[in-house]
Amino acid sequence: MHRLATSFVLGYHGCDKSVAERLLAGEPFQKSINDYDWLGHGIYFWEANPRRGREFAAELRDASWGPDITTPAVVGAIIDLGHCLDLMTSAGIRQIQAAYETYISNCGVAGYEPLKNSTDIHKLRRPLDCAVFAHLHEIRTDNNEPAVDTVRGIFVEGDPAYAGAGFRAKTHIQICVCNTFNIKGVFRVPEEQLV
Repeated sequence: MHRLATSFVLGYHGCDKSVAERLLAGEPFQKSINDYDWLGHGIYFWEANPRRGREFAAELRDASWGPDITTPAVVGAIIDLGHCLDLMTSAGIRQIQAAYETYISNCGVAGYEPLKNSTDIHKLRRPLDCAVFAHLHEIRTDNNEPAVDTVRGIFVEGDPAYAGAGFRAKTHIQICVCNTFNIKGVFRVPEEQLV
């Protein structure tokens, strides 16, 4: 956990248009509690990338899993990172590595097979990662450490941006808000930011 980066960021939540309108009208966000969530349970945002948020909503519309989306949309939010488990820092990576080690140990003691992430080309379902984050939250609670408000990570995803590129077309920074208090405001994304 650290406060080495700017505390407030703009995040973009891909969803159905009806959900976006309800959020803009003041309805609270609902946490994702899927067993395959990349950064554990919480509310997911694309940092500084409204277009990718809406693109993801369109991908979900066409997928056989996930929420029902008829009209892809995106809503913006002002997020206070607070106690941020930042996976773009060495300290954040060390914490999640330690949680993984104790998760694996606990599975062995209990006689359970550890969960595994999907191995398909997209690697979108990540039950192992979700379980490790849940375990990390348990460790912090058991040790009377402050709760994690947000988790932030970079994901290298998609096809190469161009032939021979070291960059991927869908690479992004994802924020999982664990503490809804850290969502400080919601706003409509101007259409010109989505083209």
